[in-house]
Amino acid sequence: MVSEERPFDGLKVIDCASFIAAPAAATILGDLGADVIKVEPPEGDAYREFYRSPGMPGGRNFPFELDGRGRRSIALDLRQPAALAVLQRLVRGADVFITNLPLPARGRLGIDHASLAPLNPRLIYASFTAYGERGPEAGKTGFDSTAYWARSGLMDLVKADHGSVPARSVSGMGDHPSAVALYAAIVTALLRRERTGRGGLVASSLLANGVWANGVMAQAALDGLALAPRMPREQAPNPLANLYQCRDGRWLNLTLLNPARQLVPLCEALGCPEVPDDPRFATVESRSANHLALLALLDAAFATQDLAYWRARFDAAGITFGIVGTIYDMPDDEQMRAAGVLVPFADGSGLTVNSPFELDGVVKRPPRAAPAIGEHGDEVLREAGWSQPEIDALRASGALR
Repeated sequence: MVSEERPFDGLKVIDCASFIAAPAAATILGDLGADVIKVEPPEGDAYREFYRSPGMPGGRNFPFELDGRGRRSIALDLRQPAALAVLQRLVRGADVFITNLPLPARGRLGIDHASLAPLNPRLIYASFTAYGERGPEAGKTGFDSTAYWARSGLMDLVKADHGSVPARSVSGMGDHPSAVALYAAIVTALLRRERTGRGGLVASSLLANGVWANGVMAQAALDGLALAPRMPREQAPNPLANLYQCRDGRWLNLTLLNPARQLVPLCEALGCPEVPDDPRFATVESRSANHLALLALLDAAFATQDLAYWRARFDAAGITFGIVGTIYDMPDDEQMRAAGVLVPFADGSGLTVNSPFELDGVVKRPPRAAPAIGEHGDEVLREAGWSQPEIDALRASGALR
């Protein structure tokens, strides 16, 4: 049975954040019913201009389309006491306050946890930072490319081989997984509040999430173990877990972790059923000793057919693999649509990326367009008790755009 009720219907969330993980956590809450109010400066959230950066595709403000959807906007100049008073009043009626402003900036503006918590003992203050709440680097700024990807060791490890330059990340690659962690912290705090009546501070960081993402290798290093250098693809020690190029130039990621069961079906699908009986490849030890010969054999087999052919063959044989997809595959990806990974905007203007989990019986709120700067200022303030003359005065003073 599907219910139109959503778990966070009636939850009031203030999104006082930018770039990208913290507001993306608010997006997830909004998908599940929360009323998300974005507080941004009069000139607008700087993230609105990110799509104009060199190397980014122009035409539409696609980053803000994704991470700014489903909320209302009010534009306040928090440097002005009148604007801070507006925010404080909104906080008194809010359930969650989300920010990733640098810790020193929060103190200067009067929106740090110590300043806002006394206004509302049920408030959950969700803090997101680059490097954590404590320590000598707590006040540093950072992005996912610097704190999540580079500092965690992922940038060094995820590269073609140990002699290659570090691998660059793509926009938001660490932010969106980190947003799920911040969302989880908020939901955990909501459960605690349900039981105790108390709000409180929850926190997450790009650094913590990056190291968690790299946790397997991080634990090896913490245990004092030496990692083998990553070899070039052509010298990789396990040909059954490697990348292979098909005749049409597309790549396939083969991952056979149970060769005792899957090696025979793989070789039959590839048209080389004699390989498992070859003494060079019959055991784990012999395959390891002759890995270059096996790699060359598999390379030659994959090069005979296009990706679509191998995809159908391997699916039929139950082989574990993944196509090396491109972003241009996504609009026509039947599985992504069927599984709800991609969903349509409510106005029918195209597709967007869904938040990455579902609840049985709950239909998420259809994604609404991201707001214009300050689009809902009057509406939000009237709901919170301001009269129109008071709103007009705030606007005339410059506190409200």
